[in-house]
Amino acid sequence: MRQPAEWAKHDAVWSAWPSHADLWVEDLEPARAEVAALFHAIADVDPATGARRGEQLNILVANEEAKASAEAALAGTGAILHAIPFGDIWLRDTAPIFVAGAEGLAAHGFRFNGWGGKYVLPFDDAVSVAVGKACGLPFREFDWVLEGGSVDVDGQGAALTTEQCLLNTNRNPNLSREQIERHLAEQLGVERILWLGDGLVNDHTDGHIDNLARFVAPGVVALPEARDADDPNRDIFADALARLKKYPGIEVVTFPSAGRVENEDGEVIPASYSNFYIANTTVVVPVYGTKWDDAAVEAIGKLFPGRKAVGLRADHILTGGGSFHCITQQVPSFPVVDGK
Repeated sequence: MRQPAEWAKHDAVWSAWPSHADLWVEDLEPARAEVAALFHAIADVDPATGARRGEQLNILVANEEAKASAEAALAGTGAILHAIPFGDIWLRDTAPIFVAGAEGLAAHGFRFNGWGGKYVLPFDDAVSVAVGKACGLPFREFDWVLEGGSVDVDGQGAALTTEQCLLNTNRNPNLSREQIERHLAEQLGVERILWLGDGLVNDHTDGHIDNLARFVAPGVVALPEARDADDPNRDIFADALARLKKYPGIEVVTFPSAGRVENEDGEVIPASYSNFYIANTTVVVPVYGTKWDDAAVEAIGKLFPGRKAVGLRADHILTGGGSFHCITQQVPSFPVVDGK
């Protein structure tokens, strides 16, 4: 069983509707608006016919108020709403990872410990099993901590990850690098791991790869490039580039970094264009109102010529700690169809 690349055709995508006012506070409604824009871009409904050109939306809603809000915001998309309890919307990390083999698809679930015990919320550790059951696919659960945002694959056996996350003692203190590599080989079909160092500054996930570097084709990695002298991640990007250049057969393409983005308290936040989601007909790129937004969307769009590049604001989603890729988990089509 192997995890297909994200650009392979999807049957559906799983995500969740911001539902907990105590978590989002004043950002709840603005975050809902940003999430709704993402979901509409993924569904890609033809305005002339009303037909969905993109993928099926499967959205978790935590309560009746959230269900009513999601129904209104997602009218016309054909979204299926699921009354499955969850702590927060980061289903890239809490939902199962979908894999494909000779006989079909399966859902592989992993332990979730709140990103190393930092954000432990009720029900998040049960989302994987619940979504796996709702999918109706064969489900297998593995007894070690792995978050979907910590690995990125090219569908041909290669995977990207960071030492900061996968080797962090707050995840799997009893597992060695070699044991983790063996688990990834057995459970995701990974044959070659490209280890990078640290993730972005102040990334609550301890360096998830989907905020740093992404496969955009077999053997091709897209990486941000610092264009400003005060970019807080300049050294991190440089280190990632140096490491990638040492791996035989790997091509690196770059696009502008978002640069220095701060919250209202003046703290650097992990705003990243790398957190894009590759949907069937679109590639949706989070933007933050910086001078590099347009150039990044254009550059990323050129990497996916068969899709429409859509740049959407994600400022309020980011207050929760992530962006578009962090809240989505795709279900590949079977048989796997290369979507490039």
